[in-house]
Amino acid sequence: MPTAKSSARLVPLLLCACLGGCLVGPNYKRPSVVTPPVYKEAEGWTPANPSDAADRQDWWTVFGDPVLNDLEVRVQVSNQTLVADEAAYRVAHALVAQNRAALFPTATLNGSATAMGGGANSSTGGSTVANFSPTVGATWAPDIWGAVRRTIENAKDNAQASYATLVNARLSAQVTLAIDYISLRQLDEEKRIYDATVQAYARTLAITQNKYKVGVAAQSDVLTAQTQLESAQATDTDLGQQRPRLEHAIAVLAGEPPAAMTLAPEPWNLKLPQIPAAVPSVLLQRRPDVAGAERTAAGANALIGQQLAAYYPNITLSGEGGFSASNLGSLFNVSNSFWSVGASAAETVFDAGARRAKVQGARANYDEAVANYRQSVLTAFAQVEDNLAAQQVYAVEEAQDAKAAADALKNVTITLNEGTVDFTTVATAQTTALSAENTLLGVQSSRLATAVNLIEALGGGWNASLLPKD
Repeated sequence: MPTAKSSARLVPLLLCACLGGCLVGPNYKRPSVVTPPVYKEAEGWTPANPSDAADRQDWWTVFGDPVLNDLEVRVQVSNQTLVADEAAYRVAHALVAQNRAALFPTATLNGSATAMGGGANSSTGGSTVANFSPTVGATWAPDIWGAVRRTIENAKDNAQASYATLVNARLSAQVTLAIDYISLRQLDEEKRIYDATVQAYARTLAITQNKYKVGVAAQSDVLTAQTQLESAQATDTDLGQQRPRLEHAIAVLAGEPPAAMTLAPEPWNLKLPQIPAAVPSVLLQRRPDVAGAERTAAGANALIGQQLAAYYPNITLSGEGGFSASNLGSLFNVSNSFWSVGASAAETVFDAGARRAKVQGARANYDEAVANYRQSVLTAFAQVEDNLAAQQVYAVEEAQDAKAAADALKNVTITLNEGTVDFTTVATAQTTALSAENTLLGVQSSRLATAVNLIEALGGGWNASLLPKD
């Protein structure tokens, strides 16, 4: 056991070594990525009156639909997938505190009391001998080489990555609900179109039947009109079974059983927002999946230092002190006190290459994380470009389809008003008008869905500055 004098010199020397400890391994630098100065598909296209709300986290308000607004709020509160992701983040956050505790000593408090007795010839002389001994002990493995601090770095980075995953999952659920809602309202409008078409076809059939009765129309005309009506009725009926599926999916996204939610049909009145695209360099801070991939790379970098620390010796400091006496009254006298301090060091001198392999594995894991981060950046740029291009194409297509639908409806009116036009011409005009109306509705719905996808591709108003710091 060391003397008091030698121990007194040993402790401050070890403390100085601990306080001057270093962090082995590479310090993290954000991996470089190729960032274009502008979006190619945004060239020559500047949205008029861009929707500022698209840059906020309540981006869905740009569509001007109170029902959609209410549903999106429910997603954030009640969606069970998001509840699970939030719990996973709390697990990752708790691990940071758990690892940080390893930086500090562990203290223990112990106490014992014994009594020993025997006969007259025993060592106690026939009396009872008691002994009381409370002790306090502590051990500390100072983080001289930074293994613990690198572990904490890794845990913090992973917690931030977990939070980014939560944000990305929330955005994905919100986007899915918005697109399902657009599809639901598209079905409502399509149902309105088919209801009107069925009525128009029924009138045409009645007119054709009357003409047949007076001998100015062929029976084939009646059969064609009847087939046209029955086909429209079948499609109209089929729309009735498509809508509940979307309503049920929306209910689940909002965290409710399908039986608890009923969305009444409403007119087609969703507003088409104009989305500001900003510049590509901003995107890296706005996409939660990109931020999460970058944080994962940072965590992988920290693990390299953690593995490199295994090449250096581990030092453990320990100390114990207390009192021991046979009489409680004199237990805490100085003369009954005792103490001890010590230090130990251990270093692996041969492990058949295990440490080297772990370091190599950590470096490879970092390289993989960097590649995944760079790929996520490329994917983000591509998604923005795709949706910018789609926005422009759909804008032109909608104008063309709107003109085609207006002309087709006008042609139906003309053919019906001209009594001399044969039925085949009338039927063809009606079919063309129905197709044109549905095509226009489909493009309008696609433009809205693309606007949602563009908002998602731009990060949904999120920013990496919102990542938790601790």
